[in-house]
Amino acid sequence: MIVDQAEFDAERWYRILQDQKVNVWYTAPTAIRMLMKVGACIAKHFDLSKLRLIASVGEPLNPEAVVWGVEAFGKPIHDNWWQTETGGIMISNFASMDVKPGSMGRPLPGITAGIVERAGGGTVREIIAPMVTGELALRAGWPSMMRAYLNEEERYSKCFANGWYITGDLAMRDNEGYFWFVGRADDVIKSAGHLIGPFEVESALMEHAAVAEAGVIGIPEPTAGEVVKAFVALKNGIQPSEALRKELLGHARARLGPAIAPKDIAFRQNLPKTRSGKIMRRLLKARELGLPEGDISTLESEER
Repeated sequence: MIVDQAEFDAERWYRILQDQKVNVWYTAPTAIRMLMKVGACIAKHFDLSKLRLIASVGEPLNPEAVVWGVEAFGKPIHDNWWQTETGGIMISNFASMDVKPGSMGRPLPGITAGIVERAGGGTVREIIAPMVTGELALRAGWPSMMRAYLNEEERYSKCFANGWYITGDLAMRDNEGYFWFVGRADDVIKSAGHLIGPFEVESALMEHAAVAEAGVIGIPEPTAGEVVKAFVALKNGIQPSEALRKELLGHARARLGPAIAPKDIAFRQNLPKTRSGKIMRRLLKARELGLPEGDISTLESEER
């Protein structure tokens, strides 16, 4: 096992992969996006022929990052899903199956996952129809399942209903059994009757050649309830401008439709992230609205 704790440097990362003959590279979406920001051409200067599998975990992997893996390394990047509470990977794009860019994959053998909706009285019912948004749930009883939240028995009991562990993530399942992340239940934006997952909007923005990272939040608006605002970090060598902002707004509108596309875009050099690389949307929102920032002990990089 090889761990590199120094600051990000694309050439050093590729040199480690080459010199140590790494065959399985387990990384995070933020790391992949940083490499995308630099460009795929650097990877071509290194011998990465020993690399047989690239896997990602920590937060959802945008579809364009999966496709970029093929461009840079000749193979897709395999996304996975799990939580601290699950004790291990629960849903995965196995090395043996076709990767659908943007999908979390399928449940591991022995794991039963489903999409459920609240039914009242503390109960839930499973949603069988494909590509309907609901809460991602796991059948309780897998070997690595958490046994408690320390000194928080009530919180623990609220995580379970009708034999399901309710994860707090919103997702969909397609007719082939692949699961698709929509967003954390508390991150979803409610705008004019639409439930908008930030991940969908962020992924659409990242399809644009100029965008390295995006973070999306809901801003209060009297008529619609909330409107979507995006914060964008650009790839190296690309400068922000009003023309580019309008271009990105048009790209998102064409890709997502007017109801879901952001109404405003702000450029940032960096987006605030946790040490594990997750974009801190709540911090973006607090700063935008002038609200208390709350606990920032896990903050790794500051917004600029």
